[in-house]
Amino acid sequence: MSDKNYNRIKIVLAEKNLPNKYLAEKLGRDQATISKWVTNSAQPPLETLIQIAQCLDVDVKDLIRVPEHNPFKD
Repeated sequence: MSDKNYNRIKIVLAEKNLPNKYLAEKLGRDQATISKWVTNSAQPPLETLIQIAQCLDVDVKDLIRVPEHNPFKD
């Protein structure tokens, strides 16, 4: 997993067959902002991530990539 691929917004949108525009309209955000989140070039704030989960009717955990390797575990 790339260090910058923190979210799964693109994947969830694709699974639900929804365009970025849908999320932009629902959240009242610019499509360019949504595009940055979808491509992982920027990350939404936690509060917004929760709103995204609600818009897409998924658990917020479904929008987050968790690396398999935990560098903090012994």
